[in-house]
Amino acid sequence: MKAIYLIVFFSFAVSLSYAQEPADALRYSYLTQPGGTARNQAIGGAGGSLGGEFTSLFINPAGLGFYKTGDFVLTPSLSFKNTSSNYLNNSESATDNNFNLGATGFVIGGPTRSKSVKSISFGVGVNRVADFNNHVYYRGTNYKSSYSEKYLEELVNNNVTDPNAAASNYPYGSSLAFNTYLIDTVQAPDGSLSGYRTQANPSTGLIQENTINTTGGITDLAFGMGVNLQDKWYFGGTISIPFLNYKRNASYKESDATSNPNNNFNYFQANESLQTKGIGINAKLGVIFKPVENIRLGLAFHTPTVYQLTDDYTTEVITDLEGYGGAGIKQQSSTDLTNGQPLESKYNMTTPWRMILSGSYLFGSDIENVQSQKGFITADVEYVDYKNASFHDVTNDASTADYYNSLNKTIDNLYKSTINARIGGELKFNTFMVRLGGAYYGNPYQNQTSDVVKVTGGLGYRNKGIFLDLAYVYSMNKDVNYPYLLQDKPNTPAYLKANYGNVVATIGFKL
Repeated sequence: MKAIYLIVFFSFAVSLSYAQEPADALRYSYLTQPGGTARNQAIGGAGGSLGGEFTSLFINPAGLGFYKTGDFVLTPSLSFKNTSSNYLNNSESATDNNFNLGATGFVIGGPTRSKSVKSISFGVGVNRVADFNNHVYYRGTNYKSSYSEKYLEELVNNNVTDPNAAASNYPYGSSLAFNTYLIDTVQAPDGSLSGYRTQANPSTGLIQENTINTTGGITDLAFGMGVNLQDKWYFGGTISIPFLNYKRNASYKESDATSNPNNNFNYFQANESLQTKGIGINAKLGVIFKPVENIRLGLAFHTPTVYQLTDDYTTEVITDLEGYGGAGIKQQSSTDLTNGQPLESKYNMTTPWRMILSGSYLFGSDIENVQSQKGFITADVEYVDYKNASFHDVTNDASTADYYNSLNKTIDNLYKSTINARIGGELKFNTFMVRLGGAYYGNPYQNQTSDVVKVTGGLGYRNKGIFLDLAYVYSMNKDVNYPYLLQDKPNTPAYLKANYGNVVATIGFKL
């Protein structure tokens, strides 16, 4: 529960004129869909020590050093998502399907005249490292609290005693609720203002619904180089430029659970729209050591990604209060109070660094001869500390800097380090290959439960300079979502279980 209180404290310790929150840092750092070619995804995404595969560009660029010719690859994919939820003992489900372009690009390599440097290779490619497309819906009846009470807390925490201030100073929160009469004043016997109240009464039951639609993703543009030293040591480096695009449309609704048409409350709805765009930069450095022909050991380090991001945020409140405050449905948008402009925030965000330790064992009597290879088994272990994610001010404004300092302290107390593991193997039958794998991404929360488990498999065909690969990735995700957070009442999450199926195909050509 400590993490919940920290989030609540953060939510009310800073101004609502900013749209960033701790969940944003995790969303852009918890990369459980690393993409890659169909071959790489079929073996669970393990690619830190195998080498000679296009996905090395994005995991351990030392693997590029195994190339002595070149490849061109194209990787489309189609995902099928089903998210089930349980909120206040009520179960719902939602589905979403979408198309993505995965690892695509080329590697060119060749021998050198140096006795120590056997070959050098260069690679350029794009890869979808995060997919934000999803649809979540949950519903339940709450007898303990209302979303509208967070508007009351905003007014109380800011000691708002002037109704004119309540109506205009909080365009992304309580002002919208106040102007649509969801929140109204309470008068003392002498006619002065003694406080505020909400028209939504949880004691008689509130039917709460939350619909969240998200789109977008992160696409890496990478430039890499690999070097082969004496067919024993392989070194590589990559410069990556990730392009981030995230859009969320959320609609939260509370309805009267009774059939009473005269209690001054039928329903209210709060709609939010957030668009985040930006660009970042990071580097990946790696080494692979081959002590004997059948064994490969890899180590890779990914620097933090530094993003420059821009948010555009709007929100609105819609109420039907059965004639209270005037007949009809009332509606107000944040843009009504901000000259028609969305809230725009420009800021920097830094993701955590990563370290990947890998090992591979290749089967066959003559590993140098590709035709005689019989298969392999490979595994990665990855360390990430999500507490290291942070936001930074770009405006040199003192209040903005204080906001991000509070946000970063909350991140530090909410998240933790974790270990991710990937394993897979391939059996080769002349020109055909069969592959299996799996992956586990650990829980990033200090006081909540969340993880991702993947089961993968696929087929491959290679002949006369052409290769075709097909993979299926089945992911099982567990997470939580809080529709709202209050300071002095129980905060109940929706428990989410997501099952994702991803069909990936790669067509490639030897250069």
